Amino acid sequence: MLRTDVDTRPAMKETVLDVLMYLFENYQHGEFSDTDNQASLRDELAAAGFPADEVSHAFAWLDGLTDQRQRPLVFGPAGSLRVFARQELARLTADCRGFLLYLEQLGILDGTAREVVIDRLMAIEDEIDLERVKWVCLLVLVNQPDAEEAFEHLEDLVYYQGDFVH
Repeated sequence: MLRTDVDTRPAMKETVLDVLMYLFENYQHGEFSDTDNQASLRDELAAAGFPADEVSHAFAWLDGLTDQRQRPLVFGPAGSLRVFARQELARLTADCRGFLLYLEQLGILDGTAREVVIDRLMAIEDEIDLERVKWVCLLVLVNQPDAEEAFEHLEDLVYYQGDFVH
């Protein structure tokens, strides 16, 4: 269902995340994650001004998200510290890593969701900043089973509380 209370005009230089954010803000989760619906969504996104290659990358990103959900992840004991790989450190600033830790401490992200978020962030070719991390977290949580409450808490943080405390 298209929401009319949101500015839906894409920016001049659209990125994969811009396409994903547009889908997130304008469609119900099932509408953009349903592969049977992708052809009509591609047409609508093209009509909205998004380049075809960015739309294709966005759907590939969503497919990767679905693939991640189906992989079992094994973690250490609760409260263990996540060590970031060199490539992750190069792309995720201290603010971005701190925000992920903050979400874990609040109980919004668990170890599985954190790993999916990091994987999906690394799959974005664009520069990763705190705003992008927030959006990827929202996209991951909206696709996680039984994460409705965590999603709502994060949505409140992103939309209504602004910046987090460092």
